[in-house]
Amino acid sequence: MSNIPMVFWLVPIASICALGMAWYFFKQMMREDEGTPRMKEIALYVRKGAMAYLKQQYRVVVYVFIVLAALFAFMAYVLHVQNPWVPFAFLTGGFFSGLAGFFGMKTATYASARTANAARKSMDGGLRVAFRSGAVMGLTVVGLGLLDIAIWFLVLNGLTDESLIAITTTMLTFGMGASTQALFACVGGGIYTKAADVGADIVGKVEADIPEDDPRNPATIADNVGDNVGDVAGMGADLYESYCGSILSTAALGAAAFSAVGGETQLKAVIAPMLIAAVGVFLSIFGIYLVRTKEGATMKNLLQSLSLGTNVSAVLIAAATFVILYLLGMDNWLGLSFSVITGLAAGVIIGQATEYFTSHSYKPTQKISEAGLTGSATVIIKGIGTGMISTCVPVITIGVAILMSYMCANGFDLSMSSTSLANGLYGIGIAAVGMLSTLGITLATDAYGPIADNAGGNAEMSELGEDVRHRTDALDALGNTTAATGKGFAIGSAALTALALLASYIEEIKIAMARAIESGQEFIHPLTQKLFDPETATIPDFMEFFQVNLMNPKVLVGAFIGGMAAFLFCGLTMEAVGRAAQKMVEEVRRQFREIKGILEGKATPDYGSCVEISTRAAQHEMIFPSLLAIAIPIIVGIVLGVAGVMGLLVGGLTCGFTLAVFMANAGGAWDNAKKNVEEGNFGGKGSFAHKATIVGDTVGDPFKDTSGPSLNILIKLMSMVSIVMAGLTIAFA
Repeated sequence: MSNIPMVFWLVPIASICALGMAWYFFKQMMREDEGTPRMKEIALYVRKGAMAYLKQQYRVVVYVFIVLAALFAFMAYVLHVQNPWVPFAFLTGGFFSGLAGFFGMKTATYASARTANAARKSMDGGLRVAFRSGAVMGLTVVGLGLLDIAIWFLVLNGLTDESLIAITTTMLTFGMGASTQALFACVGGGIYTKAADVGADIVGKVEADIPEDDPRNPATIADNVGDNVGDVAGMGADLYESYCGSILSTAALGAAAFSAVGGETQLKAVIAPMLIAAVGVFLSIFGIYLVRTKEGATMKNLLQSLSLGTNVSAVLIAAATFVILYLLGMDNWLGLSFSVITGLAAGVIIGQATEYFTSHSYKPTQKISEAGLTGSATVIIKGIGTGMISTCVPVITIGVAILMSYMCANGFDLSMSSTSLANGLYGIGIAAVGMLSTLGITLATDAYGPIADNAGGNAEMSELGEDVRHRTDALDALGNTTAATGKGFAIGSAALTALALLASYIEEIKIAMARAIESGQEFIHPLTQKLFDPETATIPDFMEFFQVNLMNPKVLVGAFIGGMAAFLFCGLTMEAVGRAAQKMVEEVRRQFREIKGILEGKATPDYGSCVEISTRAAQHEMIFPSLLAIAIPIIVGIVLGVAGVMGLLVGGLTCGFTLAVFMANAGGAWDNAKKNVEEGNFGGKGSFAHKATIVGDTVGDPFKDTSGPSLNILIKLMSMVSIVMAGLTIAFA
C-alpha cells in the first residue's frame, strides 16, 4: 500500500464541492417561476416523456452490463486472464456515467419552462437560468468523476498489495463501463431526438408551412424530449467518460514512466492529473459566476459572455498548474506545466475554429444561407464543403499539441529512447487533462444549448409574445454554436486521451503477459529467439516483440479496419435515424390527414404516438451499432493479435477524429444557416431560401447529434475494450 500524501484529499473535497454547487444551482433554478399554466403543462409533457425514455434505455443497458460483467468475472476467476477487480470497476463506471446523465436531464427538463419565463423579463434572466442549469450537468459530471476516481484509488491502495502500475491500469477499466453506457446514451438519444426533429421539420415546416415548435405539430413534444435525452443525457455520459479517461490514462502513464524511480516520485506522477482536475473544479465554479449579458445583446455579445467565463477559467488553471506541479516537487515541473498549457490552448483554438465555421455571425454559415437562394441541393453541397474544410484547424491543432506536449515533457527532445518516450507520453496525457480540467464550465456551455432550445419550443407552444420568442431564438442560436463548440472540444479531448490510452494498452499487455507467464506460458522473441521478460521490457521492446511497424501487414489490416469501423458506425446510425424519421413523417402526415381540425388549432394532436415511435426506434436501433463497437476490438485482438489491435486503434483514431469534426461542424453550420434566414435574411421565414435551409438542417441533424458525437465515444470505447481484453488477446498470442 502506498503512503497517500495529504494533498490527495483535495480530490474528494473538490468532488464534494462540485456536487454541492450542482445541488445549489438546481435548487436555485427550482425556485424560479415556471410561468403560465400552459407553460407548466408543456414542460410536464416533455419531462414525463424524457424520464420514460431514460428508464426504458437503462433497462436495456442493464442487461448488456450484466452479460459483460459476467464475461469479465469468467475471465478473472476461471480463466485467470483478468484482474479480479475489473468486473466491479466496470459496473461502477457505467453506474456513475448513467447517474451523471440522469441528473443532467432531470435538471434540463425542469429548466426549460423557467428559462422561457425568465426571458419574458430580460435576455440576461433567460441566459442566467439556462446557463446555471447547464452548470448542474457540468458540475455533476466532474463531481461524480472525481469521486469515483478517489474512491477506487483509496480502495485499491488499501485492500491490495499491487504496484501503482497495476492499480492505475485496473482503474482504467471502469472507463470501459463509462464508455459503454455513454455509447448507448449517445446513440439511443441521438436516434430518438433526430427521428422526431426530422419528422417535425419535413412535415411541419416544409409541407404544412407552420412554424417550428408549433403545438399543432404532433412531433413537437417528441422533438423537445429528444433534445434532453440526446444532447443532455448523452453528451453528459460521453464527457464523463472523457474526463475520467484522461485522468486515469495519465495516472497509468505516470506510474509506468516513473516505475524505475518508484517511491514518492512515482506516486506524485499518479496523483498530479487528479490534483489539476480538482483545482479545475473550483476555477470552473468561479467562471460560471462570470457569465451574464445585457438586454438587446447580439450573437457576438452572447458568445463573448460565455467566452469570458470559459477563458478566465482556462487562464487561471494554466497559472495554477505551475503552482501544483512545483509544490508536488515533480521532475521537470516546468515542462509538464507547459504540456498542460498546450492542451488548454488546443481546446481554446478548436473551440474558436468551431465557432467560426458554425456561427451565423461569420461568413461560412452566412454563405450556406445564401446558397438557399438557389435551392436545397446547393445548401447541402455548401454545407458538406464547409464541414470538410473545417477539419483542417482541429487536426493541425491536435497534431501540434501532441508534438508540443511530448517535447515540453522531454525538454524539447523528440527522441524515441525508452525514457524519453515514457516521459513524452505522460506529457501528452497531462495535456488531455489540461484540456478537460475546466470541464465543469465547458460542459455547462454545452448543456445550456438544449435547455435554450426547449425554452424556445415552450415559448412557441405557449403562444408567448414576439419579444419573448425573439429572446429565446437568440439564446437558441447561441446554443447551436455552443453545442457545436462542445462537440469539437469533446472530440479534441478524445484524440489526446485515445493516444494516451494506446500507451496504457501496452502497460496492460505487460501485466497480462506477466500473468500468463505465472500460468506457465512462455514468450519467445521472434528475432533473438530468447525468452521475453515483460517485467524488464520497455515500450520500444514491446513494439519490437509484437512487430508493431508499418511493414507488418497485421498493423496495416488493423488500421484499415479501424478506419472502416468509423464509417460503418456512422452509416448504421445515419440509416437508423432515416428509418425512424420515415415512420415519424408517416405518423405526422396521418394525423394531419385523419384528425380533423389540427391545422386550424381546433383539435389536439396525439403527441403520445410520436413519442412512442421515437422511443421504440431508439431502443431497437441503438443495440447493434453499440455492440459492434465492443465486438470489433475483441475479434481483431483474437485474429490479428497485439499488432492488429494497435493498427485498429490508430486507424479508428485518425479516421474517427476527422470524420467526427466534419459531421459536427457541417451539422452545426446547416442548423445556424437556417436560423440566419429565420432572422429575416435572404427572404426570412417561409421563403424559398428558408425551405432550402430547412432541408439542409434535417440532413445535418443526424450528422451533429447522432453519428458525429458518437464517434468520439467509439474511439475511446475501442481503446478501453482493447485494454480490458488484453488478457484474452495474449491468451491467443
